[in-house]
This record gives sequence, C-alpha cells and structure tokens, in this order.
Amino acid sequence: MALAFVGGALLGALFGEAFAELRDAVKHFRNKGRKFNSTLEKLESNLENLEPVVKVIKQLSEELDGRKDEIQRLIDQMKKAGECIRECLKIKRWQRPFKTKYGGELNKLNEAIESFCKVDMQVHIRRDVLELKKIWFEKKAVGAGVLCSVPPPPKFIVGLDVPLKELKTMLLKEGKEESLLLVTAPGGCGKTTLVIKLSQDKDIEGKFGKNIFFVVISTNPDLKHIVQKLFHHVGLMPHFQSDEDAVNHLQQLPKQIGSNPILLILDDVWPGSETLLEKFELHMPDSKILVTSRTAFPRFSFTYELKPLNDVDAMTLFRHSASLQDRSSCIADENIKKMLKGCGGYPLALEVIGGSLRGQRAEVQLSRVRKWSNDDIISNPDVYKCLQRSLEFSDPKVKFKECFTDLGSFPEDQRTYAAALIDMWAELYNLDEDGVDAIAILQELTIRHLATLVMTRKDESEFSRYYNEDFVTQHDLLRELAISESKQEPIEKMQRLIMYIRENALPLWYTEQNQQPTNARLISISTDKLFTSSWCNIQAPNVEVLVLNFQSQIYSLPEFVEKMDKLKAVIITNYDFFHAEVINFQLLKSLSNLKRIRLERVSISSLFKAPIWLRSLKKLSLFMCSFGHACGNSTMKDNDALPNLMEINIDYCNDLVELPAWLCDAILLEKLSITNCHHLSALPKGIEMLKNLKVLRLRSCTKLSELPDSIKCLQKLRFLDISDCLGIRNLPKDIGELRNLEELHMKGYLNLNLRNGLPQSTEKLKQLKLVICDDEERAKLWEPFKEVLTNLEVRKVEKEISLSWL
Repeated sequence: MALAFVGGALLGALFGEAFAELRDAVKHFRNKGRKFNSTLEKLESNLENLEPVVKVIKQLSEELDGRKDEIQRLIDQMKKAGECIRECLKIKRWQRPFKTKYGGELNKLNEAIESFCKVDMQVHIRRDVLELKKIWFEKKAVGAGVLCSVPPPPKFIVGLDVPLKELKTMLLKEGKEESLLLVTAPGGCGKTTLVIKLSQDKDIEGKFGKNIFFVVISTNPDLKHIVQKLFHHVGLMPHFQSDEDAVNHLQQLPKQIGSNPILLILDDVWPGSETLLEKFELHMPDSKILVTSRTAFPRFSFTYELKPLNDVDAMTLFRHSASLQDRSSCIADENIKKMLKGCGGYPLALEVIGGSLRGQRAEVQLSRVRKWSNDDIISNPDVYKCLQRSLEFSDPKVKFKECFTDLGSFPEDQRTYAAALIDMWAELYNLDEDGVDAIAILQELTIRHLATLVMTRKDESEFSRYYNEDFVTQHDLLRELAISESKQEPIEKMQRLIMYIRENALPLWYTEQNQQPTNARLISISTDKLFTSSWCNIQAPNVEVLVLNFQSQIYSLPEFVEKMDKLKAVIITNYDFFHAEVINFQLLKSLSNLKRIRLERVSISSLFKAPIWLRSLKKLSLFMCSFGHACGNSTMKDNDALPNLMEINIDYCNDLVELPAWLCDAILLEKLSITNCHHLSALPKGIEMLKNLKVLRLRSCTKLSELPDSIKCLQKLRFLDISDCLGIRNLPKDIGELRNLEELHMKGYLNLNLRNGLPQSTEKLKQLKLVICDDEERAKLWEPFKEVLTNLEVRKVEKEISLSWL
C-alpha cells in the first residue's frame, strides 16, 4: 500500500509539473507578442478547462497506482507541446517553412490533448473514482460500515449549545493532564450526539485535522479488532498476532498520520472495560481521548455529566418528532407536559414517543397522550419503559412490531443490510419479493425513530429497485428493547430465539430447559472470536429463518441445521476483517424447503468444491464474498444441484474474474445482478441459455469489455443496466433482437464509441420505454430513433462524480 502510494503520488506530481510547464510556455509565448493562428488560442482554452481537472487527477493518483500508461501518455504529449512552443519562439520571420512545420505538429498535439480531455480523461477519472469507491466500500463496509469515521449527527438537535461550549473548551486546552476526558449520562441522553457534533466544530477540526477517529466499544470489546480498525482507516492492513502486538503497533500510529494531534473518540464504554482505555494512551503532544459511558469512572481527570433536556427543549424536540411544530394541535399543552415528565428529558424517549404520534389521526394522538399522561411512569421517569410503551401500531395487518423485534437478530453497533431483512420477512410474513413492502416497514420504523434506514441510491424506476447497499442502524437501547420483546414468553413458546454465545459459554436457559424443543420460527445465533464451534443441540422443528453472525476466519455450521426440515432462509454474516471459510455447507443439502441463502464476507470456494443439491433454492446472494478459484474448479452442474434457482445477486466480490459455467444451466433464472465486481472481464459464453432472464444488472463492473452478441437470445429480458461498465465500447449490433426490453440504464462515463452511434437494430426495440443516462452526448444518441420508438423516454439524471465521500 505504501509503495503504491509513493508511485501514485510521484506520477501525480509529474503530471502537475508537465501541465504547469506547458501552461507557462503558452503564457510566455503570448507575453512575447507572437501570433500563431487559432491553434495556440485553442490550446490555451483547453488548458484553462483542464486546470481544475488536474487537481482531481493528482488527488486520484495519490490514492491509486496502475494508471501509469494513461497518465504518462498525456504527460508526454504535454511535454512535446511545450518543446514545440519553445522551438517556435526561436524561429525568425524569414524561416516561415519551419514555422509551418511546427504549426502542423502543434495542431496535431492540440487535437490529441483535446480528444484526451474530452473523452479518455473523463473515462479514466470516472473509473478511478469507482475504484476508490470500491476500496472505500471494502474498508468501510467492515464491521459497523464506517470503520473509524465520525458518523453524521441527527438532522435536528436541541439543548446541546452549553455542553458543546464547555466540552470544547476542555478539548482545546493544552496539557497532558486533560488528555483523557469522559462524558457520562444514562443511555438515550444524547452522549453520542454530543461528541459527534463536537467533532464537526471548526475549531476542533482546525486543531485535529483529519486525525479524528470514532470507535464504538460496546459490551464486549476486542482490543485487536479495534486497533485493526484504526490502522485500516488510514490505509494500512497489519495483521496482529495478539493484543500485546496490537498495542505495540498502536504506538506507531501517530507516525503514519501527519503532524496534527489525534482526537480518539471511544463511544459506549461499558463497566469492566476501564483497563482497556489505558491501552489507547497515545504518546503525542496535545492528543486527546474522549470517552462516552453510561457509568462514571473515578480515574478520569475530567468528567462531564450530560444533563437531560430542560422542559423547553424537551417540548421543542417532542413537537418536532411528532410534527406538531406549528402548535395547531388538538392536544393541550397541559397533557403534553404531563406526558413529557415520564420521558425524563431523554432525547431518545422524546423522539420515539413523538414519532409514534406522527401521521396519526387526531383522535389517536389525543387518546394516546391522555393515556400516557395518566400513567404512573410520570412520577418515576424510566427511559426504557417510555420506549416500551411506544410500541403501539395502528395497522394490525402490517406486522410492524414483529419486524421491529426481528432487528434484535443482528449484532449491536453493526449495519444490518436491508437485503437480509427482505429475505427474512419474505419468508416469515409473506412479504413481496422485490422488497417494496419491507422498505416501507423500515421507513415507518425510521419515522418513529425506532431504527434508521440509510438508502444509498434513489429509485429511478420500478425495475431499478435494488436494495443490496441500503442498511439499517439502531440505538443500543432500542436493540435491547427488541431482544426483550422477543423474550416475553417461555423458551419453548418463543417465536424468536436470539442467542449470543460469548466464548463457549452456553446460555443459562439452555441448560435449565434440558434441550427441550423450541417453537421458534426465527433463530439468531451470534458468536465472538473465541468461540470454537462447540455447538449445543437445539431442537427447532418449526424454524423457517436461521441467522448466523460470527467473527472468525474458519466457521462451522451447527450440526442441528441438518434437521431443520422447514428452514426457508439462511443468512450467514461474518463481521471479521477477513473472509471466513465455512467448512460444512454440505449440511444444507438435505433441506428440501430452503429457498434463500445470503452470505456476507464468506469464502465460497467450499460451496462449489463438491455438488450440494439445493433443489428448492430460488435466491442466492453473495455480498463482499471471496470466490478464489471456486469458479474454475467447480464441477457442479446447476441443472442437477440448483434446478429452481431464479435470482442471483453478486455484489462487491472483488476477486470475481469469471462467472461459473454452471450459471448458464440455470434455465429458470429470472434475475442476475452483478455489481461492483471490478475484475469481472466477460460474461459466460453460454449466456443465451438463460431464456427466462428478465433482469440483467451489470453495474460498475469496470473491466467488463463487452456484451456478447449472444445476448440477443434473451428474448424475455426487460431490464438491462450497464452503468459505469467503463470497458464497454459498443453495444451488440443485434441488440434490437431484445424485443421485450423496456428499460436500459447507461449512466456513468461509459467508454462508448460515440462516432459510430447506436446499432441500426436499435429501431426494433419497440417495447423500450425508458433510457437513463447522465450525459448529454449519450442522450443525443437516441434522437434518430424517437420517431420509431414512440413510447421512449430518455431521462437524463444528475451525474455523480463528487469526491466528497473520500
């Protein structure tokens, strides 16, 4: 990584130097009063247009290596142009033939640079941006998804002006005695919001620069894992042998990040982890460690106790959460004030209670407020009971409360991807396959502040709904509430069985129940790094969804999975930094009702080493998985092993070079989505066998060189997305044979040969209704066909090339 950085930085510097020399040569030529027709004027104009892009190229070059041939070619062209101009300055008036000669050369160079700037360079920049995004995603999608970046603050904040001012004063103080600072308050009081907002203060950013790190500690901290996150955040990938090794490396971190002091925010430190804090002591002047905890630790030199909101701020936050800002409400302030006493001034309780009233009919709002204002809780505020009583939903047909409770199936302080929830709820509650119902439920939970749905893309059409990058986060107290709600019945009657095994300690209820069968439809088992696969024997004859969360590089499925005859969906997620090898996928082969498998950060080579007959499997999702040599070594035939497969999703699988040959035998396949697989170079030759394919999504496969001519055989194809497939230069000449194609996405800097235009067969796409692009030139390609394709809409969306996410 360091070597790549040096190479990229050097190349970027050379590019900047070549550009500066050429620009200076042109200016010098003009200052000498020389005239040289319009060629020099064009060159000067091109340089002016190029200057802002130079900064982008230099920035990308510092991050990436491997662009030497492309950037070096432009450097050589610039140097040659500069030499040509300097030679022209030496020409005397009587040497007109020489002047003509240099003029011709300069004109050719100018055209070459102009072409490079208008076409090639834009493509290269877009590709580099995508690769940076890929690197960023690979680094950030680990664990909570943000590594050590400070998360964004809530959109609406009240009551923190004074705490921000006081805590800021302490952070800006110099001296080692205030290097360790603690913010303490009960859960849901706003500690995390306070430190996030503080880290975005201009004075704080001015002192610490980019050296502000945010790490969630939680109940069972893993020192080695935390230090790995810190190093991965700055682009280094060390592998530590032990906690002691990690601590020794930690002292080298300041040398890797520049001269600014460090602000390390350790969020949500629990009792018993005080000794862990000593390991993070940074021997760097003016560096600070800022800790949030529900408990006060006596050893801290400075402790800031965050108070609940006062009555005025509590009322403001509640009204905002309930959408009662205009104060024109049927609810009397007197009743609201009574109810707010039960919230104790805790922001989380105020938001959740307020959110439960948002959008409700006036009668429902008034009834709930009257009921809550008369509860005994107002005399003894309890944030947990406030959250619990907010779980009232007006629509009995939609299982909002059940879906909220299901969120407890995933580990704390981690992203839960919407695609996993879609698979879960489709089987448990018979929700729709495309995820619309599930997303609607998540949006309702977000409105009520019971969870936070983050959607990374805008839905541009019906076909383009693809939720594999969207995710959900949840406050720890709300997750605790979800788990608590799942335990309201005896073990044998629970609908959800949520287990967290620390080391190899089995839950107490397991030994007490003496392995009695459970009636659960959903089982979630989370294990830590110290777990050694010593599984207990759970009897769960009715389980339909199994969620396995773990942190290790080798993982063994529980043997009792083999007996889960009603199992419909398996979701396996590895939260470690490195891909995990799951060694006994064969246990799944006897499950006759298994419809869905979702794997995340798993090495799937063992899945294809030997045939695994999954005759009922309809959907296979692979997210950030490692293929290794699985495709080339596989002898599995899909018509034998996966006869009913209808959907395959492959996202962010960086080592995927080729698709397995058996994929073309999946004759029932209707949806094939491959996104952000940057090394995929070609589609399989037998793709024409997929006669039932309706959706083909190939977004951001940057090395995919072409769409094979045989794609014309996909007569049922309705949706095609080749956005950001930068290697595709031409559409297949017989693309018009896709008679049922309704929608085509071609966003991003596709390297299409614009001179040739679209194939003439395009006029046969009579069913084509929508083309989405983000470039005026590509939009114009469709102009000649609009008279023939009367139903066609060419929609030009805003181009996304911002580097702000860096």
